[in-house]
Amino acid sequence: MGNLKHTIMTFTKAQSSAGTATAIDFGLTFLLAKLLGVDDTLATFLGALTGGITNCIINYSWVFRQEGQKKRSVAWRYMVVWSVSILLNTLGTRYTIQFFKVDLVIAKPIIAALVAFFWNYQMQRTFVFHYRHPDDKEPEEITEA
Repeated sequence: MGNLKHTIMTFTKAQSSAGTATAIDFGLTFLLAKLLGVDDTLATFLGALTGGITNCIINYSWVFRQEGQKKRSVAWRYMVVWSVSILLNTLGTRYTIQFFKVDLVIAKPIIAALVAFFWNYQMQRTFVFHYRHPDDKEPEEITEA
């Protein structure tokens, strides 16, 4: 039961981190695009960049923090996942605007939710931070007799 409780707590903290990063991402994107006239695609990229940096820092220090993880090791894995996330968000938003003729204010949240659900959390949990509850045992090695 402790493992389930820990998993739910980790997921809740990750969603809080993602919410903070999303607020920064969306705020900067809309500030740049709607108030300063920056191109929607560039504004989306810059917002995602800033939100991603925020998310990585919060996740490392608060959400998935585990002993023995080096910042450099986490950083390169995060960069891989984050690069795909930025690409998916930027291109997804661009093509949603282009093909469905919707405004940035509608396209960006839809694409961000899809990317967050299908890519970000799972990859951070399993690849970037190697999430494992302290009570989880290492898988036993299979030996040939």
